Amino acid sequence: MKLYYSPTSPYVRKVVVVALEAGLNDKIERVAKVVSPVARDELVAASNPLGKVPTLVTDDGQALYDSRVICEYLDSLAGNKLFPASGKPRWTALVRQALGDGLLDAALLVRYEGFLRPEDKRWSDWTGGQTTKMTASLAEIERQAPGFGDGLDIGLISIGCALGYLDFRYADMKWRDTYKATAAWAAKLLDRPSFKATVPA
Repeated sequence: MKLYYSPTSPYVRKVVVVALEAGLNDKIERVAKVVSPVARDELVAASNPLGKVPTLVTDDGQALYDSRVICEYLDSLAGNKLFPASGKPRWTALVRQALGDGLLDAALLVRYEGFLRPEDKRWSDWTGGQTTKMTASLAEIERQAPGFGDGLDIGLISIGCALGYLDFRYADMKWRDTYKATAAWAAKLLDRPSFKATVPA
């Protein structure tokens, strides 16, 4: 398999964490690419019309995107360990995945607004709205964190990658000072070998 990736993408991190947890990491060739909302890479776009990473090309040449699809595909190869098959556990894991991805989406949009958009075109109301989504997501994670336990599924991986992105790009937020239960849970999750091996730099 071939993975088009960026080493700082939190969505790529999610895919690689799943690959490591599934024992598939050594079966994936990595091809580093620089992409952004304003910089399209034609090699990536040839497989993914959205021009985004992560994009995975399977052994038989099928292109898969986005991270949610890729993660479920990799987990299916490993016997469906991270995506519960049915019932409440499945919906809980998928909603938590949406919560983690939603936190990431808002954090990335704030970063794009401040980093990519020219200063004279930045919109403070947009940044404020996305920041509200970030704090609301963190509050919900904090509410749920005492029930996360020591298990691992796609929802908890997604939340962990989102928190890791805050560490990487929003260190001044100091989210651990406010969200104590989340911090206690994340300390154990982020100490897993799969997370320690994928810290962005």
